[in-house]
Amino acid sequence: MDGKKLRKSSTDRIISGVCGGIAEFFGISSLAVRLLFIIIPSNILLYIILAIIMPEE
Repeated sequence: MDGKKLRKSSTDRIISGVCGGIAEFFGISSLAVRLLFIIIPSNILLYIILAIIMPEE
């Protein structure tokens, strides 16, 4: 592991930067992460929890 930490994105954000931060951490497209949060209904609660607990970049 190269020392990356899961944090909200300060540059790739629409609401709070959660999806952008996840995408940066895994090295994937933020659009793909956003689509997963939209397609899977239970992810709305997960998104809210992550928006509260994830540290800022």
